This record gives sequence, C-alpha cells and structure tokens, in this order.
Amino acid sequence: MQRNIWLLIMGLMACTSTPEKDLTKIQTDFDEMLESYHEARLSLYPLEATFAGDARFNDKFPNNLSEEFLAAEKSFYAQYLSALEDFDDNDLDRSQVESKEILRWECEINLERMEFPERNYIPIDQMWSVNLMMGQLAGGTSAQPFQTVEDYHHWLSRLRGFTVWMTSALDKMKGGMEAKYVLPKSLISKVIPQFGALVDDQDLQNHLYYSPMKLIPASFSEDEKKALDQLYTAFLTDTLIPTFGALNTFFSGPYMEAGRESSGYNDLSNGDAYYAHQIKKYTTTDMSADEIHQLGLNEVSRLLSEMEEVKAEVGFEGDIKAFFDHVRTNPDLMPYDDPQQVIDHFNEIHERIKPQVDALFDLQPKTAFEVRRTEAFREASASAEYNQGSLDGTRPGIFYVPIPDVEKYNIVSDEDLFLHEAIPGHHFQVSLQQENQDLPDFRKILWYSAYGEGWALYTESLGKELGLYTDPYQYFGMLSAEMHRAIRLVVDTGIHAKGWTREKAIQYSLENEAESEAGIISEIERYMANPGQALSYKIGQLKILELRARAEQELGDKFDIKEFHNQVLESGCVPLSFLENKIDAWIKNS
Repeated sequence: MQRNIWLLIMGLMACTSTPEKDLTKIQTDFDEMLESYHEARLSLYPLEATFAGDARFNDKFPNNLSEEFLAAEKSFYAQYLSALEDFDDNDLDRSQVESKEILRWECEINLERMEFPERNYIPIDQMWSVNLMMGQLAGGTSAQPFQTVEDYHHWLSRLRGFTVWMTSALDKMKGGMEAKYVLPKSLISKVIPQFGALVDDQDLQNHLYYSPMKLIPASFSEDEKKALDQLYTAFLTDTLIPTFGALNTFFSGPYMEAGRESSGYNDLSNGDAYYAHQIKKYTTTDMSADEIHQLGLNEVSRLLSEMEEVKAEVGFEGDIKAFFDHVRTNPDLMPYDDPQQVIDHFNEIHERIKPQVDALFDLQPKTAFEVRRTEAFREASASAEYNQGSLDGTRPGIFYVPIPDVEKYNIVSDEDLFLHEAIPGHHFQVSLQQENQDLPDFRKILWYSAYGEGWALYTESLGKELGLYTDPYQYFGMLSAEMHRAIRLVVDTGIHAKGWTREKAIQYSLENEAESEAGIISEIERYMANPGQALSYKIGQLKILELRARAEQELGDKFDIKEFHNQVLESGCVPLSFLENKIDAWIKNS
C-alpha cells in the first residue's frame, strides 16, 4: 500500500510539468521513498524490527518458506530497484547518492539470492537458523519484551506463526531428501540435541518456552496470570512441544539416514554458483574462491612467523605445534571454577581500557553495554557474539560469552575477544550506526559482514594502543584470533570450492592454531552450514588496515587517528568499495 501511494505521488508530479526542477521536492521525495522501503522491510521481516526495538510487529512470524512470501519478497526488491531509476544522481545530495547506491546493492544482492531456491531445502542447521533465535527470545530477557499482558499475547501469536514455519521447514527438508539437497550428517548430529532438549512436557515449568511465565510482572492481576498460564500451558503442551518432537524424530531418524557424507556446497546442485554468490554477499567484493584461498595461505604463513617470535619470547622450547598444545592445556590459562569469574574478567578488561579509548575515538555510543553468559540451551554449539541494543537505546548491547565448561575455559584470547565483540568492536560500530540521526532509517539496521566483522577484527589490532597485550600470552591470543580468521579463508574455500573434507579442514586448523580441538570442530561445522560468512572477517580487516596505512602515508603529520576512525564509523555499515571511495575522498580533501 505504501508503495502504491508513493507511486501515485510520483505520477502526479510527472503530470505537473515545470520549466525547472524543484530539487528540494525531488530530494524530499527520495527521502520518503527510502522511508517507505524501510517501513515495508520491517513489515516483511518482523523479527528484524523486534531486534531494532520496534514493537509494532512483535506478534508476527511470517512463513518465509511459503510460495506467497517468496513471491512478495521478490516483488519487494524488484519494485524498489525500479524506483531508484526515477532519481538522477545530479538531483541528490552526496549522502543521498550514497544511500541510493547502497539500496541498489541491497536490492540486487537479495534478488540474486533468490536465484537459488534450492537453498530453502536446508532451513535448519546447528547454528544459523531462526529456531535458535526464537529460543533466545523465549528466554524472556532478549529483544522480545514481556512487560504487559499484550506482550504475552504477542509472543503467543508469534509462536503460532513459528509453529507453522517449523512444519513448513519439515516439508522442505523432506523435499530436500528427494532432491539430494541435505545437511551433512555431522551437522545433523548437532541439531538433534537442540530439539531433544525441547521435547519434554513432563516438567513444563522448567521448559525454555515457559520461561516468560516465570517473569510475569507483579503488576498483573491474579486473573491475568491465571489466564496466561492456561494459554501458555495449553499451547506448549498441545502444539509447540509436539512440533519440536516431530522435528526431533525426523532429524534423529530419516533425515540422519539421508544426511550426506560430503562437507561442502560444491557437492550440491548448483553449489559452485551458490558459493560464488555467498562470497560476493559476505565479502562485498568480486574476489574468486581461488584468490581468497591463496590470500589465506599467505596470511597463515605471515602469522606463523609472528607466533614463532612470541614462542621465543616466553622461552618455550619445542616447535610451534607443541606450543599450541602448551597454550591449549596450560592450567595457568584456565584459572576459573565459577562462570561468573569469566564475566567479571571481561568487565575488568573493560575498565582497564576506558582511559585509552578516549585517545582513539571521538565518536562513542550512548547505548549501554553488558556482558552475559550465553543461554544454556545453545551454549554447547555457540560462539561468543554481540547482540545489538535497540534503536532508541533503551535495551543495551549485549556481549554473550559461552561457558559450557568453566574449568576448561581458556583466557588466552579474552583481551582480544573483548575488543572484537564489545568495545571498540561491534558495540561501537553497531550502536553508532543506530544512533546516527543523519542516516536514513533503513541504513541504521543494515549489516554487511565484511564491514562489520572487518571493523571488529581491525579493532583487535588496537590492543597495545589501548593498554592491553602487555602479557605475551595475551598478545599471542590476539595473533591466534587473527590466525583463526586467516585459516577461515583457507578452510572455507577448501571445503566449498576445492573438495576438502571436514576432517581435512579440522586437521589444517589443528596444525596452524592453538584453538582446542572441540572449538575447531565447532568452527569447521559452522563454515559448513553457512558458506562464505567466515571469509568476511579477514577481507574486511585487511581493507581497513590498507586504508589506514594509505591515509598515514599520504597525510603524514596531518593524519589524525580519531578522524580516521570517525570516517570509518560515521556512515555505518557499507560495502567495502563504498568505504574505500569515502576514505580516498577524505584523504584528498585533507
């Protein structure tokens, strides 16, 4: 409807001929078109709205596997791609031209994604699928609010849509079995316990999806509490838990039997083309798998040399593989027996860097920040991650830390990890983007992995400037984290473009980094589930480092690190080519 109204406005404009262009009117119409896109997108992707703090669609969970949704999604991007042609760059200001090209990228990359409908045969995996996000919301302390009676009814309505989606997902996976388009067995085995933990209806009050009922505000009347309890109990018992049970039975039985032995997407129909698309999507470049693979090999070699220097500094005798084992198993690096100690350690790192942050950053977010332990239901297969705060800043940004076994928790990378996931990594980048009132609304919630993850990996290199890495083991932790991302370039392309097996990728990682074997297995399986995503970190980091070096060389004494960071951060998430053009223009104008 919004699109039709906007087209009507444009049609009336066209009928009214004027001798000269009214640039103010054109630019206003362009801004209105961007806002129309943003509003329509939130309606199309209501979970995106919820995480942005927009509660208008909290009762919605569209079935994005249905033919109706897929047709609407394709029409949505095609219409706005067409609408962009109504605006000449010469009629727009600089910021609007940038927004126009970013919206064009958004429309084109999503339309390209839709050229691979067979990807819908795999709607569920062990790490990336929406059922895990729903479990996070179900805990009652994430982005979905549970403050009013209406909030509780909204969540129940969303769960009904989620149940429909899960039934469709089951049908899609059955179709995938017929088409030989299925998950590898090793990934299926990780999904089974995730659903298995949700099938018990005997202890309903301890069920994850009953959690919101334990958080009912005291302001609710007894009648309201009783009515909600009856609704939730009936829905969980009669509908939701049986649906989880059906998926658990399916994954444990016929789907596991049909699971493939191969690891990469190149073993699937049209898999090579899909992987090329994923590379473009996640790196925002036109690099080939071969180019990325070689870049990864080069970076691994460089980082191994630096690791050798740290090994010599601490006086370790033995080769680098022995040093990896030393770091993995060193009891001094596993000092905790209570998960809260891990959280406290990250908060201490935060306090330590605060004075130095001001020296490097003019732009700092207003949004609050917290460190939390990852929820138990997903902790075993989760990585550390950052969840953004709400657009209005009322919900804090959260750094989630998985601690499945605190006595084996190794702190060697904690300083580095905090910089990446928290400050000045994702929390700065995402919060500043959301708080920037000069950006159109659709750009406040954009995410380009090459920029976002590239920025976070770049901030790891700022540790010494922020007063960290004084312990050589913590510096080795930083090198290990960068090595981890360099290895990703090798193993992701190896798995999906060069026929590498899961086992070969695991072995390559074990030989070149100090991560635990369990952690490496989880990571390799992560790459298997979502090809290309793992490439974004190093590609983005190397581009930002390249741009900083270019600016330092060309500006000399005029180079200001605060202003460089302003330039990188102020426009929010953008494809890498946009960032490069911006920094080059800044250098020239400076």
